[in-house]
Amino acid sequence: MSAHPALDLDLTSPDVVADPYPRFAAARAVAPVQWHERTGMWLTFSHAAANAVLRVRTLGRLWAPRWPSEPMPSFELIHVNSLLESEPPTHTRLRRLVAGAFARGHVERLRPRIAELAGRLADDVAAAGADGSPVDLMAYYAEPLPVQVIAELLGVPESDWPLLRPWSNAIVKMYEYAVTDQQRAAAETASQEFVDYLRELVAVRRRAPADDLVSSLIAETDAEGGRLSEDELVTTCTLLLNAGHEATVNVVGNGVAALLQHPDQLAAVRADPGLVPTAVEELIRFDAPLQLFERTAVADTVIGGVTVPQGMKIAALLGAANRDPAVFAQPDRFDVARADNPHLGFGAGIHFCVGAPLARVELQASLGTLLNRFPKLALARPPVRRPEFVLRGVRSLLVTV
Repeated sequence: MSAHPALDLDLTSPDVVADPYPRFAAARAVAPVQWHERTGMWLTFSHAAANAVLRVRTLGRLWAPRWPSEPMPSFELIHVNSLLESEPPTHTRLRRLVAGAFARGHVERLRPRIAELAGRLADDVAAAGADGSPVDLMAYYAEPLPVQVIAELLGVPESDWPLLRPWSNAIVKMYEYAVTDQQRAAAETASQEFVDYLRELVAVRRRAPADDLVSSLIAETDAEGGRLSEDELVTTCTLLLNAGHEATVNVVGNGVAALLQHPDQLAAVRADPGLVPTAVEELIRFDAPLQLFERTAVADTVIGGVTVPQGMKIAALLGAANRDPAVFAQPDRFDVARADNPHLGFGAGIHFCVGAPLARVELQASLGTLLNRFPKLALARPPVRRPEFVLRGVRSLLVTV
């Protein structure tokens, strides 16, 4: 399928999951785009090729069940109607409505609330580590904060917050390349429970609208002409939780781990809190929370000198793009003051992350609170990685405070 040697890269290998970046660099030295037999698609290794994959209009997001012989109706429902899995004109309509709802002040409304939530969780971290024992920053801080922020955005009552992360965890495991029957069953159950919960929340908000995103989206659903179907509304809420909070959890985990492993950079951002915004962008670039984004050719498309025939897939390797020396000076150097940083962590083109403004506010508040509250924050032992490749993150981050 390619003029270049077959790419021998096992995306499920523990060695690759532990540190994929040297393999990306070696592959990039061979060619910017290469055929990957294990996944049956082309992979990109340069920033230019990945950027093209995200932007070229003859490449699309075309939803198709991965396991046609194993029906997953609820899982399919939340994808077939998804903003992320659609192309114009459907994508244009959905994105305009969602972006419009976001623009109605929800991000700014949440800014002080995000700081309050981060402060409450920091209190929990302080209490757990008061005797000097190690605290898992993932469990106490990185994981709950994004769930709470998305729940606030949507208007999920605080008593129901614990329901959300298990649903999301089960669903996003389907985006990896090694999936068990048990994981498929769990994802379908989680999808069904989440859809049922959201339909009930929509019914409640119809009777009693509030200042939240669900109420804003209901207004679009009930508008003359029904600009948003109820399935699309439910799917949008699911996407915001899954995409929004999973990525943010991983930026915090990967990023704090990187900071604690680079004491000079930690000291720099402590000395100058004004570096927090650029530090957040560097956290996203240096160890991307989303490593791979697939697209399908709707017509023969040339990317990086390779023709992708209609119907075939190509994936942008975002982690590889973000370490391309043609774009980033000393790409393997972690630099919280890096000013020229056109990373692809939020995507590009029409699928650029609609929640990016919220994510930036959340990440800046999260990092700023940690640094302010815990001047002696240090690793208690090396971070433990999650075993997945596509959604790259830390499972456990034991620190002393």
